[in-house]
Amino acid sequence: MSTELHNSISIKLPHVDGLKVGIVAARWNSQVTEPLLNGAIDRIVEEGYSRDDIYVQRVPGTVELTFAAAQMAKSGNFDAIIMIGCVIRGGTPHFDYVCDNATQGCAILNATQNVPIIFCVLTTDDEQQALDRACGALCNKGTEAAEAAIEMAAIARQYKK
Repeated sequence: MSTELHNSISIKLPHVDGLKVGIVAARWNSQVTEPLLNGAIDRIVEEGYSRDDIYVQRVPGTVELTFAAAQMAKSGNFDAIIMIGCVIRGGTPHFDYVCDNATQGCAILNATQNVPIIFCVLTTDDEQQALDRACGALCNKGTEAAEAAIEMAAIARQYKK
């Protein structure tokens, strides 16, 4: 969702009793991923959930997010999982391969697992764009991912037996 559109929408998030959130965060581009991670954690706590019910797993880079998120999903211990990463365009096609890997990995997990996987991977042309979306002028996309995680966990609960 574009930041401009998100900022114009105000909704009350549902409450999910006993919410447990797993967050997988890439260490690569940590100047961006750490503020995203902190934004996600802070937003979940702001909604009244315990920091103790948020589990953080760091991985080397964005490509590794899918594997760790899959392991979390298979564990059955989480109501929602957030994948946090950042890929900044360089001079080679590596950017495209990493972005495709993370995007397709998240889509596959959402189609095959019984827990929502929230995609919070910034794919930007330069570092300033990433910083603006993590801790700068536009917002913190980590907070938006946390909101999506809460809302999707509530939806998933509706359909669990």
